[in-house]
Amino acid sequence: MRDWNLISELDDLHTQELWRELRPLDEVNGVIVKREGRELMNFSSNDYLALAGSDEMCEALADGVAKHGGGSGASRLVCGTHRAHMQLEEALADFKRTQAALCFSSGFAVALGTLPALMGSGDTILLDKLCHASLVDAARLSGAVIRIFPHNHLDKLSRLLETAAGRVLIITESIFSMDGDAAALREIVELKDKHGAWLLLDEAHAVGVLGPQGRGLAAALGLENRIELHMGTLSKALGLSGGYLAASRPAIDLLINRARSLIYSTAPPPHLAYAAGEMLKLIAGEEGEKRRQRLHEHISMLSGLIQTPAHPAAILPIILGGESVALEASKDLLEAGFLVPAIRFPTVARGRARLRITLSAGHLPEQILNLGRYLSPVVSKNHKTAPVWHGGC
Repeated sequence: MRDWNLISELDDLHTQELWRELRPLDEVNGVIVKREGRELMNFSSNDYLALAGSDEMCEALADGVAKHGGGSGASRLVCGTHRAHMQLEEALADFKRTQAALCFSSGFAVALGTLPALMGSGDTILLDKLCHASLVDAARLSGAVIRIFPHNHLDKLSRLLETAAGRVLIITESIFSMDGDAAALREIVELKDKHGAWLLLDEAHAVGVLGPQGRGLAAALGLENRIELHMGTLSKALGLSGGYLAASRPAIDLLINRARSLIYSTAPPPHLAYAAGEMLKLIAGEEGEKRRQRLHEHISMLSGLIQTPAHPAAILPIILGGESVALEASKDLLEAGFLVPAIRFPTVARGRARLRITLSAGHLPEQILNLGRYLSPVVSKNHKTAPVWHGGC
């Protein structure tokens, strides 16, 4: 058997302090998790509205299983499209103020299906440097020319638009997953319109958290009807799994015929689609507004405690620099009873390793206060400059 020298590659990861491993949790009860018999306060989850383990979620899932059973049985174009999928897509289109929507098994699958279906050789994709790996991989898979602009760098984006050929698609996130800051969305939309380009906006970390009814940053800024492709997930504020694209009817019809991650994948379980529809109603209603208010109170509280710039959403990075510093800080927090991950290269750039804190409506004020006390000396000693929020919502 040919020696691929995998052990050497693994040793290199250890040497660079980039080794990762799966660390299962024994039990999850809201923001309290158990690992190896210890209770930890969870500040690492994207369950922003504390819906994943809520009574409302459990009831919706039970109802969904009773109505639809387990798996879907096939891909969407064979016999895997159930009424629950269609109803969720209609609800998502209404929620995002678009003509139609299409659900996928994950947010990653949305990107991998959408970009190669809409873009190809001779087209141009303009990608913010800090966009999620799924968007980067999908852009490469499309075969289009890819041009990267520095994060939120409007002058560079404008220059790239002047020379872009074919179909031109700008891609950005509304809230960036590692830095927690917002896109310069109003300015990007103005540039997009000026040059006749399209915009794909990934609202994964904004839906449920920002805007009227939790519809995201585009809604908060009154820009929903000026954005061609609205991408999102069901795995953050909605507390489930899956992803979606909301767009015009022709765009969605083209994806149904060309998006390989949709065509060649078994459809998501219909009971999850049913439960997602129920959670969508919740976040758009009074209960969702109460949870959003609590979440933003928690964001303000922790930002004040550790004296970091105000953030628009629930991700607060503490950028420490080196991998070893971030790993040690995460380990110290674990010993103190806090689950806060160290994020390292290649997820973030070299020299930008960090603690990534995520807050939830389910946290208690005393839990945030305790975390702030432990974090304050770490921040004052090591914290490097974080991105500035462009505001507007």
